Amino acid sequence: MIVHPELRRAARHAQCPLLAATLLQAAVTLTHLAQAVLLAVALADVARGRTDRLPLLLGAVLGVVAARAGLANWQRRTATRAGARVRVALRDELLAHLGRLGPAHLTTARAGAVRTTLVDGVEGVDAYVSRYLPQLLITLTVPPLLLAALAAVEPAALLGLVPALLLALLGPRAWDRLLAKRGKEHWDTYEGLGADYLEALQGMSALRAAGAVGRTRERLEKRSAALHRATVAKLRVSLVDTGITDLAIQGGTAAAALLACWSAVTGSTAATGTYLVLLLASECFRPVRDLSREWHAGYLGVSAADGLAALRTAEPAVPDEGTAPAHWTGPPELRFEDVEFTYDGAETPTLHGVTFTAEAGRTTAIVGPSGAGKSTLLALLLRHHDPQGGRITLDGRDVSAYALDSLRQGIAVVSQETYLFHATIADNLRLARPDATDDELMRAARTAGIHDEIAALPDGYATVLGERGATLSGGQRQRLALARALLADAPVLVLDEATSAVDERREADIVRALLAAAGGRTILVVAHRLAAVRHADRIVVLDDGRVDAVGEHTTLVEAGGVYAELAKSGRTYEGGLVA
Repeated sequence: MIVHPELRRAARHAQCPLLAATLLQAAVTLTHLAQAVLLAVALADVARGRTDRLPLLLGAVLGVVAARAGLANWQRRTATRAGARVRVALRDELLAHLGRLGPAHLTTARAGAVRTTLVDGVEGVDAYVSRYLPQLLITLTVPPLLLAALAAVEPAALLGLVPALLLALLGPRAWDRLLAKRGKEHWDTYEGLGADYLEALQGMSALRAAGAVGRTRERLEKRSAALHRATVAKLRVSLVDTGITDLAIQGGTAAAALLACWSAVTGSTAATGTYLVLLLASECFRPVRDLSREWHAGYLGVSAADGLAALRTAEPAVPDEGTAPAHWTGPPELRFEDVEFTYDGAETPTLHGVTFTAEAGRTTAIVGPSGAGKSTLLALLLRHHDPQGGRITLDGRDVSAYALDSLRQGIAVVSQETYLFHATIADNLRLARPDATDDELMRAARTAGIHDEIAALPDGYATVLGERGATLSGGQRQRLALARALLADAPVLVLDEATSAVDERREADIVRALLAAAGGRTILVVAHRLAAVRHADRIVVLDDGRVDAVGEHTTLVEAGGVYAELAKSGRTYEGGLVA
C-alpha cells in the first residue's frame, strides 16, 4: 500500500484533476451509502407493515442511482483527463531528459527497452495514478467513518467487521516484498523481450542475409516462454493477495450479518438498525473490493516505476553547466588544444595530444585510417563526452561554457547514419527549420544534389517516406540529410562521412557544390575517401589518436607520410583523386 516515490512524483503532474477525481469518487461512494440507508429504512417499514412512505423511499433510491450514474461518468472523464496529463507530462520529461543524456546513453541502453519504458511503463503509471490512487484515499477514509457510524447503531457488529477489515487491508502487505520481486522480474523480462523484438524487426534484412531468422525465432520463443513463467509467478502471488482480501470481505460480511440477526432476535437493536448493520457492513468492504480491482489495473505502473526512475535520474555523460548562448556574429574559429581522451575500459588513449585549428569560415578536413580518432573528435566537439585533458574552443570560448542545447543548435551535423522519419520529404527537411519556404527547401535540395530525384517522384516534396527513409537508397538518404543540414543554416557544419553512400563521381560534385553554397560557415569534413576532402582549405591527418600532419592536399601528398599512403591506395579519374 506504500506508494512508490516515482509514482507519487508522477501524480504531482496532475494534482488538481486528481483531487477532483478523488472528490467525485467520494461523491459516488456517498450515493452508495445513501442508497443503503434508504433501503434500510424501506425494509424496516415493510417489516413493521408500514407502506405509506414506500413509494417516496423507492423514488429516492432511483434518484440516488441516477445521480450515481452521472457522478460516475463525470468521475471517469475527470480521471481520464488526469491520467492523460500525467502521461503527457511524464513522457515530455523523459524525452527531454533523453535529449540531455545524448547518444552516449543510447549506446549502452537498448532502444527497445527505452521504448517499452516510455510507452508501456507510462501507460501503467496512468492507470495507477488516475484509478488506484483516488480509490486508495477513499479506502483509507470511508471504512473508518462507517465503522464509527455502525458503532453508534450496533457496537457488537465491530467484532466481526474490524478484524475482517484489518485482514483485508493489511494481510496482503505480508506479500508485498515477494510481489515486488516478482513484479521486477516480470518487468525486466517484458522489457527485454520488447527490446529483442524491436531489434529483430529493425535487423530483419541482416538476419535473412545471414540465414539467422530461424535461430532468432527460437531465441524469441525462449524469451516469450520466460515472460510467461514470470507472468504466472507474479499472478500466483497476486492471487494469494486477492484470496486473502476476498476471504476477509466474505467472512467479515457474514460475521456482521450473523451479529445483526442475533441483535434482531434478542431485540437489542430496532429493525432499522438491523437493516443498517446488514447493508452498511457490505458498504464497508466495497472500497476494499474496488481497491483490489484498481490495484490489478495499475500494477504495471508499479512494476515499471524502478525503470522510469532509473531513466529519469540517469546522469548525462557531460554536465550542462554552461550558460553562454552559441550565437556568434560570424562563423567561429574552432580549436583543439592538446586534447586527450580515453574511453571507459580502454587500455590505450583514443586521442593523445591532438592540437589543430579549424579557421573561421574555412573548410577543414579530418582524415586518417579507421580507428584514428576522427569520430571521437566530433563527439567531443558536440559534447557527447568531455576530454580528459586539454580543451576545445569555439570563438575563443571553451565549449563547456556554452549551454548544451545552444551549442548543439549552433552545429549542424550530417553523419553516415542518416535518420529520416515516416513523414513527407518536406516535413523531414523542415525539421531543421519549420518556417522554411518551399523555395528554400528546393535550393537546399539542389545544393545537396537530390532535387531532381525528388521532383521526379509522383508527389514531389509531398512524398511520404517509409520509416527510416526505407523507400530511398542510402545515397538519397544522405543527400536529404545534407539538404536538411544546409537548411538549418548553423554557423558550424560537420560532415561525418556524409557522402559515403554516394558514388565517387557524384561525391566530388556534391562536395564542391556544398562547399560553395556553405560559404560563411566553419566546416569540418570527416571522410575516408579523399575525393571528399581534397578541395578543403586545410587537411588534418590523424593516425593512432595523434595529429600526423596538417596542410593542403598537394603539399601532404608531396610530403609523404600517412596521407600519401592513403593517396597511393586510391585511383584517379577525370575529376581527381579518390580512395
